[in-house]
Amino acid sequence: MLRSAFRVLVVLWAGSLWSLAAWVAPTLFYAQSDRHLAGVVAAKLFSIETYVGLATAVLAILLPGRTRFLWLYFAAALLAVNEWLLKRAMNAAHTHGAAFGLSFGAWHGVSAALYVVACLAMLVSVWKEDLR
Repeated sequence: MLRSAFRVLVVLWAGSLWSLAAWVAPTLFYAQSDRHLAGVVAAKLFSIETYVGLATAVLAILLPGRTRFLWLYFAAALLAVNEWLLKRAMNAAHTHGAAFGLSFGAWHGVSAALYVVACLAMLVSVWKEDLR
């Protein structure tokens, strides 16, 4: 039962990671004329991705052969860094014009790069893993 829940969650998480980056977030900014509101909604969706990733990682830890899921753990860790470290820097830069010498745009770029690396890590995880 736990193994089946894990497989479903991995596939849903990997798909949602890619879809959020590929079309959900861009569609928000296209459809919503208020860019700040679109950003707030997108940030909330990225936060949800982090929590789904952490739940998936916790399930993976509970399974036999837990060391096989290193790419998954890496992806979850990158999203956690984004959520609890970079988001604070981005908010500070947005409010004050810069944080730690970088503008909001620069922090946003770093955050986006980490998110893409997390997406690629999940791609590797699903590609390499026999989820049966």
